[in-house]
Amino acid sequence: MRVIESSSGTSASAGAAATGPRAAASALETSGWAVAYRLYDVGYAIDLDRAAALAPAGATVRLSPLSAQALALRIPNPPLLVNVGPVPLGPPLDGVAAQLSARLYDFGTIALRARIRPGAERLPWTAFSRFGRDVERALRERDIFEPALRALTAMLAPAIARPRVAAVTEDYTVFRLTGLWDAAGERVPPAALHDQLLTPLLLQEEQPLSESARRELLPHRLSYYEDDLTVLTWEHALALSGEPAEESDVEWVLEFANAQLLELRYYSAALDDALPRMYDDIARARRGARAFFTTGFARVLARLYELFADTTETVERVDNALSVTDDVYLARVYTAAMEVFRGRAWRSSIDRKLAIIRETYGMLNAEAQSRRSEMLETMIILLIIIEIVLAVR
Repeated sequence: MRVIESSSGTSASAGAAATGPRAAASALETSGWAVAYRLYDVGYAIDLDRAAALAPAGATVRLSPLSAQALALRIPNPPLLVNVGPVPLGPPLDGVAAQLSARLYDFGTIALRARIRPGAERLPWTAFSRFGRDVERALRERDIFEPALRALTAMLAPAIARPRVAAVTEDYTVFRLTGLWDAAGERVPPAALHDQLLTPLLLQEEQPLSESARRELLPHRLSYYEDDLTVLTWEHALALSGEPAEESDVEWVLEFANAQLLELRYYSAALDDALPRMYDDIARARRGARAFFTTGFARVLARLYELFADTTETVERVDNALSVTDDVYLARVYTAAMEVFRGRAWRSSIDRKLAIIRETYGMLNAEAQSRRSEMLETMIILLIIIEIVLAVR
């Protein structure tokens, strides 16, 4: 039976103190790597089967989580993994190559993933924290994602429906650890990673933060077994597990959560742009001869219906792309991630804007029907007048 621990920064610090002096915790060693993500919305949808046929032979694979815990993840249409290859990084990681790959989702998202390993198998915790900050600086110095995205979209263009690269992107970094050791080489529990040690890595802050700031910025610490730990923040996450797998179940959940967040942000921005244009289109449709013949209303109604249908269909596909069934731990990770990413707020914003479009569509349709009735009545009166005139003559 699974034991789940969830605690705030304060209780986590207390747990660390119980395991030993904090001075000893600062001498920890760890082994792991960083996985930097950048997610793009490249179109309305991606035909994954066609994309697999367009990619070079042997460069793609359809992946699903395979561990016993990940069997609780239900993915109706598993994403397509495309291996890109090693890409050199900029300073301060000159000479280090990131292993770049892309995961394609059927709802139009490409998640580029750069796996970056430090030079040594094991590093002191302070050195690994410095490596984490160097990863962020190296990716700012040399953008390895944009060139890869251009090459991928050019190669996969026939498989992308309504291709366009949105201005909205999503960046996230997961620090994947495989263990913690003390100075004597003995394994130590993850509770030794109190909030003060996590601040330089996950919050990229070299100066010590106040307890209230740490409690607010590091609210989610989740444990599965005694030797693993997941800590979530807005831009970074730590996934510690004793399993040697290249990718953990937690990474799957976090990648899906980021892909869903990207789509919610994109459609929220698209609706923000569409609403002012909708009001302008309605004002133009009410002027001139088009208002009498209702042709302007028909065009506006068609655009509103298309926008409403596209948004609701895509958001529904995004919501159904991943479901966590009977794994309480992964469900907690997913729920915590969407809470950190404010997924519910983004969804509520989209629903509110869709409600405005739906109500506007209904009122405009009613107005168009009224205009048509008035037009028919006017035409009938004109015909009666014409008949009377002809009869008098």
